[in-house]
Amino acid sequence: MNHIDPRHIHISDYNYPLPDERIAKFPIAQRDHSKLLIYKKGEVSSDVFYHLPLYLPAGALMVFNNTKVIQARMHFRKDTGALIEVFLLEPAEPSDYELMFQTTGQCAWYCLVGNLKKWKEGTLRREIEIKGQTVVVTATRGPIHGTSHRIDFEWTGDASFAEIIDVMGELPIPPYLNRETQESDKTTYQTVYSKIKGSVAAPTAGLHFTPEVLADLDAHGIKREELTLHVGAGTFKPVKSEEIEGHEMHTEYISVRRDTIQQLIDHKGCAIAVGTTSVRTLESLYYMGLKVMRDPSLNEELLHVAQWEPYEQETGVGAKEALQALAAWMDARSLTVLHSSTQIIIAPGYDYHIVKMLVTNFHQPQSTLLLLVSAFVKGDWHQIYDYALSHDFRFLSYGDSSLLIP
Repeated sequence: MNHIDPRHIHISDYNYPLPDERIAKFPIAQRDHSKLLIYKKGEVSSDVFYHLPLYLPAGALMVFNNTKVIQARMHFRKDTGALIEVFLLEPAEPSDYELMFQTTGQCAWYCLVGNLKKWKEGTLRREIEIKGQTVVVTATRGPIHGTSHRIDFEWTGDASFAEIIDVMGELPIPPYLNRETQESDKTTYQTVYSKIKGSVAAPTAGLHFTPEVLADLDAHGIKREELTLHVGAGTFKPVKSEEIEGHEMHTEYISVRRDTIQQLIDHKGCAIAVGTTSVRTLESLYYMGLKVMRDPSLNEELLHVAQWEPYEQETGVGAKEALQALAAWMDARSLTVLHSSTQIIIAPGYDYHIVKMLVTNFHQPQSTLLLLVSAFVKGDWHQIYDYALSHDFRFLSYGDSSLLIP
């Protein structure tokens, strides 16, 4: 472990000028024709994304986040005419994502509420149509939960909650696009391999992949595995404190198959991560492995990785060893899938254990994602971002991509 204390990093050191015209408001027509910046051991060059497989070693393991963005923005109009936005953050009851989307009649979510001051009390109501039937959906405010509110939903008929939000929800595109969601976003703001509903933001590094590129990876002998991290709205939360110690990371829910952990073990605990969400999941697995090495009696909830935990322990344990311990812990409980959560912050001073290469987009100034990239390239992020700015790369969610090989 190195001895920078990341808590005292000044976020102002991670600023750069990002003109509005460099932020991609829409994706390019063919997703795999985006530009690809290659950073390899300090050298920077550029290519086109569909050539990505040429830069990867045969036999390597590439890990994707297969989460699916849900239509998390729900709008209700009060009798007074006031428009209230209810933004779904995470399931409250049932708390399991899969059960939530199958549930009928009623459920509860932790939500952000827009125009809250206009909704002091009472129940919001909206009529929608599902399969020719009129469905009445109501929302009632519950107690405050951290920075969000518990909102109880009820609806008539036998539609599932997944059907409710498919009809009345709106896809939440990032706030910095400064535009309304359009019908095209329903396709372009999902990865082609998205499967498991639950995110309120796309794992955008994956947006460049097409079936052709995936087939080309297979042809180049790259092994592919998927895991799930549901991306929370906190991913857009700017660091407001001067030092990052004052920034609270949001908790995100992960699920990883036992088979995927086996693949990681077979690849000596090394992986190529697609996106920062895959990075946070993979690196969290290492710390979960350390936890069960210390105390094999822990349950899944206690495997949660707290924000600063990685910086508070001398490790000395190899990635493969930690993953083997986690696999044995799962086997002892007959678990085929690990469900847990992470709040990990990856910042300069962090030692990467599992992720050896990273495919990622270009992130906002002064963001925790830029800190993660800086930690990965040992502080050399300026060179990468200067190159991208001077070579017409497009930035943020719908922007271009990079392959980082430290």
